[in-house]
Amino acid sequence: MTTDPKAKPSTLEKALKINLSRQIYGTFAEIGAGQEIANWFFRAGGASGSVAKTMSAYDMIVSDEIYGKAGRYVSRERMVAMLGHEYPMLLQRLQEKRGDTTSFFALTNTVRAKGFRDTNEECHGWMGLRFQTAPGTPSSDIQLHVRLLDETNVRQCEALGILGVNLLYAAFHLRESLPVFLTSLMDDLSRRRVEIDMVDFSGPAFASSAFQDRLVALQLLRTGLADAALFGADGEIWQASDVLYKKPVFLKRGSFDPITRLNLDMIERGQAAFQEEFGSEVEDAIEILEITMHNLLASGAECTDTDFLARADILQALGKNVLISKYPEFHRISSYLARHTQKPIGIVLGLPLFEELFNEKWCTDLEGGLMESFGRLFKNQVRLYVYPKGDPHTRKQLHLAQANVKPAQKHLLRYIIETGCVRDIEEPKEDYLFDTSAEVRSMILKGNLRWRELVPEIVLKTGPWAEGKMTC
Repeated sequence: MTTDPKAKPSTLEKALKINLSRQIYGTFAEIGAGQEIANWFFRAGGASGSVAKTMSAYDMIVSDEIYGKAGRYVSRERMVAMLGHEYPMLLQRLQEKRGDTTSFFALTNTVRAKGFRDTNEECHGWMGLRFQTAPGTPSSDIQLHVRLLDETNVRQCEALGILGVNLLYAAFHLRESLPVFLTSLMDDLSRRRVEIDMVDFSGPAFASSAFQDRLVALQLLRTGLADAALFGADGEIWQASDVLYKKPVFLKRGSFDPITRLNLDMIERGQAAFQEEFGSEVEDAIEILEITMHNLLASGAECTDTDFLARADILQALGKNVLISKYPEFHRISSYLARHTQKPIGIVLGLPLFEELFNEKWCTDLEGGLMESFGRLFKNQVRLYVYPKGDPHTRKQLHLAQANVKPAQKHLLRYIIETGCVRDIEEPKEDYLFDTSAEVRSMILKGNLRWRELVPEIVLKTGPWAEGKMTC
C-alpha cells in the first residue's frame, strides 16, 4: 500500500478504496476484451462492497437480444445502449433496498482488441460510466473513446482494465479539476499504450463551465492524452472513427485569428474544385477547419481558454466543424484522416503554405525525407487544391506553376501536378487576394481600420476582434 500521502494510488489501491467504501455499488458490462475492469475489483479484495453484477454479452445475437441491434458493435451507439439498459435495471432491482445509502453506477465498454487472426483494423473501444455522486441524486455520464496501441491482446486488455479503474475512481474522487481528472486517466499507463481522443461529460456532476466540450477537447491535447480532438459546429465533441466513417472529408487549416473573407473564398472555391473532380462521391463531405497547436502557440505565448473559445465561437457561428491537432506536418494530418475513412480527402491551402511543404524541416523524422513525406501525404485519395497568391508589387496572380521551390525539387513539383495530386484554383476573388491573413493581423495590431473590410460581418460583432484586438 502507498504510504506517501502525496503519492498516486496504484490501480489495485484505487479498486480496493472503492470496494471498501461500501457506498459505491454497480454493474460492469464489458464486450470484446473480457472482464478486464471488473477483474481488478475482484483481485483487490472486498469486491462484494462494489460489484452488483458483471457480464459480457460477447455473442452478437445475445448482445442484440439484450441491447438491441446496432449498425456497428464497437461504437458509441452500442455503448450508450448498454448504459441505457444496465443502469435502469440496477435501480429497478436495488433502489428500494439500498437506495438511501448507495451511489449506484453502471460501467460499460465495447472494444475491438487485437485478435487471434488479426487484420489491419484499428484496435479501439468505447467506455461509458453512468453514476450518482451521492445516494438518491440524478445520474451523470462520462463517455470516452480509446485507441489501444499495444502489440498484443494481453497488453491491450490490461491497459483497458487499468483505464476503467482510473475512470471510476476519478468520477468519485477527482471531479474538482478537469486537468487533474484527465491526467489521472493515464495513471499506471503511458501514451505509448493508449490514446484517449474523446471524453464527453454530461449531467449535474459536470455543471461547471470547466467541463465544456470544447475546453475538454483542448485539454486532451494539452495533457498529452490525444494528438487530435474534433468537435462539431454545435460544440459537441465528435469521435472521428464514428463521424468520418465512410465519409469524404474537406479540410482547411489555419490559425483563424480571425477568419477572413479570403479564408472563406478559399473554402468555397476549394469545395467547388473537390466536387468537380469527384462528383456525387463527395456530395456529403464533412467540412473541417483545423487549428494546429503549432498555430495556437505561434505568438510565443500559450493561447488561453478564452482566446481559443473566441476563435471557436466564430467558426461555429459560421457553421464550421473544428479539429484541433498536434500535426504541423501535412502528411500526419492526411494519415489521421485516412485512418478513419477510405473516401476522398480534399485539402485547400494557399500557395505560400503549399511552398512550405517542400521545406525539409517538416520531414527530418522520416527516413525517406521529402519523398516519403509526399508519399504519405498522397497515399490515399488525397487532393490538394492550391489557391493563388497576389504579388503586391506587380498586382499579378501567382499560381501553382510559379511555386517557389528549389531547382532540385522542380521535378517533384511537376510530377505531383501532372499526376493530378495537386490542382490550381483558377479564379480567386481578387478583392481579397492581396490581403493575406497575416496582413489582416498586422492591420489590427497597427490600428488600421481597413481590416474590418476583410473579415466576415460576424467577426466585427463577436469576441475581442469587435474591439480590434488579437486573441493571442
